[in-house]
Order: sequence, then structure tokens, then C-alpha cells
Amino acid sequence: MTTTKSDTLSLLGMDREELAALVAEVGQPSYRAKQIMEAVYRQRVESLAEISTLPLEFRERLERSRVTVGAARIENKFVSGDGTVRYLIGFTDGQTVETVWMPEGDGGEAGDGSEAGEEAESSDPYTSGAKAPSENESPIAALKRCATQRPRRSTICISSQVGCAVDCQFCLTALLGVKRNLTAGEIIGQVCAVLKDQKVSPPEDRINLVFMGMGEPFLNYENFVKAARLLVECVGIAERRMTVSTAGIVPRIHDFGGETIRPKLAISLNASNDALRTRLMPLNKKWNLEMLIAAARDFPLRTREWITFEYVLLGGVNDEPENAKEVAELLRGLRCKVNLIALNPGPGIDFTTPGEERVAAFQKILRDAGVPAFVRRPRGRDIYAACGQLKRTVEAPNSASQPVQGISASPAS
Repeated sequence: MTTTKSDTLSLLGMDREELAALVAEVGQPSYRAKQIMEAVYRQRVESLAEISTLPLEFRERLERSRVTVGAARIENKFVSGDGTVRYLIGFTDGQTVETVWMPEGDGGEAGDGSEAGEEAESSDPYTSGAKAPSENESPIAALKRCATQRPRRSTICISSQVGCAVDCQFCLTALLGVKRNLTAGEIIGQVCAVLKDQKVSPPEDRINLVFMGMGEPFLNYENFVKAARLLVECVGIAERRMTVSTAGIVPRIHDFGGETIRPKLAISLNASNDALRTRLMPLNKKWNLEMLIAAARDFPLRTREWITFEYVLLGGVNDEPENAKEVAELLRGLRCKVNLIALNPGPGIDFTTPGEERVAAFQKILRDAGVPAFVRRPRGRDIYAACGQLKRTVEAPNSASQPVQGISASPAS
């Protein structure tokens, strides 16, 4: 599979060396590269005309050479009662992906040993006793609340592919199949578009980033790694505030451990034995639990860093006490924690969401066995923005005819 092909050159996604080469090629002084980086990644301009620090002649020459900023386009957005926003992001070839903004996050970082994890534990309304936002709140009320109550930290969930090839049986994105990889610029473009729309800017604003949207990042490894590096160096999001989730591409887990700049690692587990995991996640046939856990044990963790294992609980399938005991045994001795996610339902998914008591019982078994376990609260479930629900859906979960309340983006200029 290849990334999108175009006869234009996008500035978004180019690093310092690539921009320096571009500037030198047209005979401009070297400091122009820094000016372009500042405009594209920090000011988040959308056109060459907005880069006022560049001479008009230089901008016109870039345009004649079919150089563009390459900014992502917000085609639509859907607002949840809890303040979560699901964005439909469009690219030049007509393909789209989804990106999710979660004010105050979803608690997914809790217990991972990072600064972001400590913040999640201390500020989560579900653990601190504060009043949590309601999904029954209207989208307009949610927007007003978020505008007047600035979150201490927010999370952006971004996509790495158009669709997904992994075929997890409980995930709506899997129903799309995979169309293509995203370029590094398209991955970063999602972040820049959301930051601009939400009027926030790291590092002044605390932004957490999770590569947990559409696609498997480790099947688009080079573009994912380049995007992560540029997000740190150019956009200003610290790597300790980023997490990448993989379904278990074992060779890439080994490669990832050697990267100089790398987000925290999360592994999508979802089953306690090979037979069950192969049923739920067919890639387990290629990289089974023995191989996956071995890769996790070999992973070079940094000081205070923990691996996160994600476990989607499916009613009556993988949420039995025996499953919890098997998970505890699998992870024994690993410096890790488990995020439990009660299934977020959707059309075409033949599983049910377990009750709160079953989730709590599963969590207790893990904790009693010495495995830190946290329950990720659903964010944006009412607009198909929660974990496993990204499928470019435009209908409400409870009705085949009731549309989700969306806010259309302005037409592209």
C-alpha cells in the first residue's frame, strides 16, 4: 500500500532539513526555512498567502512550483453532550478520516507513570467526586460550557490510515476496510486543524495526543514516526503526552523501542488466551500472545514509564472472572497497567456492552492480583466518537433516521 500521490508538494509534513533544501533550491537565505516552519506548525496557516514573513516573489514562485501548505480541511464536526467533538477531516484526494477532541480527556493516561497520567488520576471527575458532564446535555450547551470552563488538559485522538486493515471484530472502523496510509503531513494536519478550531496552542495549553483513531499506526510506521517527531519538534507537544496504540504488530514493537523520539506504548489486548484473541482479532494468527507478551517484556521502558494494555470488555465473551485471572497471569511481572473499556456499541457489531458490575468485578480481580487496572470512561458515545466507533457515521446511535447534530465547516476557500 502507498500513500496518496499528488503532483503538489505539501509543506506540512516537511522537517527542518527538507525545508532547508527547498529554500536553498530556489536561492533563498537559510532563515526562510525557520519562517516557514513557524508559519505552518505554530501559526497553523492554511495558505501561502498567509505567510507574510516571506517575500511575495518567493511565495509566487512556490505557487508556480505547485507547493502548498497542505492544511487539512474540516468538512464537518459533531458535538456530544459531554463536550467531545468528532471531526470529519478531508484531504485533497477526497478521502476523509475522523479526529476526536476530548476536553479533560477520557482518563486513558491514568496510571501510566507520566505527568499526563498523574493529571488524569487527580482531575478525573469519576474518581475525584466532581460532577461529570452528561451525554444528555445539548451540543450547544456543551460548546458554551467548554468555552467558559477552560479544561486543564485535553486529548486529541488522531487517525493514521483511511480505514483499517486489522479487522477487529468489535470495531466499527474495521467495517470500512483500509483505503490507504496517511502521509506524515496528513497525520499532523489533523492536529493542527483541531488546535486551530479549538483555539488552543501547546505547550502553553496542556494537550495530550493519542494515535488511537482510524487505522493501525504500526502498519504506517515510517509516516507515524515522522509525524510524532514533527509534533514534538515543531508543534510543541511533548512525547510524554503522546500515546500510540497497536493491535500487536510485533516486529514494529521491537523497532519502536529503538526510536529516539517515541510516544508511550499501548497494546490492544482484548482477550486472555489465543483461541479467544484469534476469534476477536484475526492478526493473532500471525503474532500470538506468546510473541506479543515477549515483545512487551523486551520493550525498553524509560524511567517512570509503564506499558498500557487495553482491554475492550464484551458482554459474556471476554469478561468472565476466569478471563480476568488469565490476564493477570499473562501480565505477571510486567511493568504495565490495564485500561478496561466497556464496549461502545454500533450498527454491525454483534457484541453487547457488559454492565457496570461486571466491569467492576473484572477490575477488582486484576487489582487483587497486583495489576493496576483503570476503567476508561466513554467520551462522545452519543455521536459515535468513542473508542471503536469511528466509521464516518452521520446518524445518531439510537435511531436510524435521527441525524447527529453536526456543525458544518465553512466552505473551503
